[in-house]
Amino acid sequence: MRVSPRALTLAASVTWRHVTADPVRALVLAWRVLPDPMRGWLRFAGPYGRAATLWGRGDKDAAVAVLDASPRRLAAFSLAVDQPDVAAAAVGRLAADDGARPVLAARLAWREGRLTEAIRALDRAPSLRARRLRRALAGEQAVLSGTHPQAGPVRRGQGGLDQGRREHLAREARGDGSLRTRRGLGGPSPRGNTILHLVTDALPATSAGYTIRTHEIVLAQRAAGLDPHVVTRCGYPVTQGRIDGRRLVMLDGIPYHRLLPWHLPGYADTGPETADLGVELAGRLTGQIRPAVLHAASNYANARIALALGERYGLPVLYEVRGFWEDTWLSRHPRGQELAGSELYRRNRDLETRCMLAADLVVTLGAAMRDEIVSRGVPAEKVLIVPNAVSQEFLGPLPDAAVLRAALGIGPDEFVVGVVTSLVPHEGIGTLLEAVERLRARGLPVRVAIVGDGPERAALQRQAAGLGLREAAIFTGRVPAGKIREFHALLDIFVVPRTRDRVCQLVTPLKSVEAMASGLCMVTSEVKALTEIIKHEVTGALTMPQDPVSLADCLEFLLYSPDIRRKLGENAREWVARDRTWTHNAARYRDAYARLGAA
Repeated sequence: MRVSPRALTLAASVTWRHVTADPVRALVLAWRVLPDPMRGWLRFAGPYGRAATLWGRGDKDAAVAVLDASPRRLAAFSLAVDQPDVAAAAVGRLAADDGARPVLAARLAWREGRLTEAIRALDRAPSLRARRLRRALAGEQAVLSGTHPQAGPVRRGQGGLDQGRREHLAREARGDGSLRTRRGLGGPSPRGNTILHLVTDALPATSAGYTIRTHEIVLAQRAAGLDPHVVTRCGYPVTQGRIDGRRLVMLDGIPYHRLLPWHLPGYADTGPETADLGVELAGRLTGQIRPAVLHAASNYANARIALALGERYGLPVLYEVRGFWEDTWLSRHPRGQELAGSELYRRNRDLETRCMLAADLVVTLGAAMRDEIVSRGVPAEKVLIVPNAVSQEFLGPLPDAAVLRAALGIGPDEFVVGVVTSLVPHEGIGTLLEAVERLRARGLPVRVAIVGDGPERAALQRQAAGLGLREAAIFTGRVPAGKIREFHALLDIFVVPRTRDRVCQLVTPLKSVEAMASGLCMVTSEVKALTEIIKHEVTGALTMPQDPVSLADCLEFLLYSPDIRRKLGENAREWVARDRTWTHNAARYRDAYARLGAA
């Protein structure tokens, strides 16, 4: 990591934006990024600092109680920690003439997907903060509506997707060859095997399923003779709290480019000014490396930059839909399904759909996702599946777990069930903890290992303590990608207890395929995306989502059936080895690029 004047200036502009836009959220974010020894100092930052410290430790009730006497403070804090129901009750307690009410009401409306209402709440608010917030929200709404001209070539009609535009794009997509090769504006001659991947975040700064997939794709493509480059979103990773000024990072021989301006313009990271700057900086990079294909990965922000550059340079665009971010948003709201008709949800969905229609090819991860994309009017012949996969190393024997078991205090006769994942609500980790509590009550010597980190970690640790699992529940925090198989070796059963949320029905996680490749016995929720890879009693076992009794019963049977566990793990590994390796996927991508005219 290199600290540079550019990185420091950019970090200062990002910090200033957070502090001026929402100082309470800035305090909460500070707790998340500060090292442990410094977090304790936040309790001296007044009521908000004490609440942020309690919240970060997982004591949510105590955090709310600290601020309950002041509805203004409670509303501001609840919005900062993404608790809209608590915020709504607090805003309702504010006097009609309270000067803070318009800003708080606008933020609450935006969080609940009521975009136009949020902007109108600020129309007559006199404060500088209100005017800044209104400008930021109006800019984000303009981007979501497709009316911002610099960020992409598609437009939106007043009543949602413009049907004429949809049909026009669909007709073009069914034509021969690359759209932009035929209608492009020219530019440097592309290098036939160079691919530019536009992504949100990346290794080594961020380790998650998204970033690991990116890296495995480009490694396999390089091994297949392609020349892949990766570029991250404007301002990353400084916008994530990492003061790293390197604009080029070589990782395993792959060039990772970063778009690092001196500062971010405007009032919102997703606003039109930042989108314009992203297009301009990515355009300079495109002119330098001269790719044959622009390969954008979710979400629409990356797709729109790729589409704008495709128009500018006459390059084909492949859009890789790795998830449906509007459904992820729903899964994080306590009343998620009620908001499926909200303006924010509809605009996000429409914009994603327009990006799919405008791209020359669409790639996605599984059959459920492909069906969803085709249902939106994208021609079926234009949508390819390139599933999550593993490298050859995952198919080898697991390392000896004896040293790790001893380090974690696990006895020789104890079973271990668990998961390697990001700790977010839709992963359903609470259901796993409840199931383990039931198993221990039945007398099974079982412990649970939760490997990973995320916003739910502190709350899950408190839940585990409340269930009497203090010593039985092991929370490791985030571990390096290179050590994942050491933790696989620790587990007798790998559990994916995802919820019923729509995002879980559609999107297949990478962690499941990695665990199957390691030969682990898999137990997962019976949601559509997971049934694509887990065949009950063949490559694993399926249980009812969000049902700890069903999960406990299944785990108990398998823990006492080592031969069945071993057979399910062997079947899973064989299935992955046949078709789910990155080497197989590199061939799929090469075929896709060839359809777009690239060598």
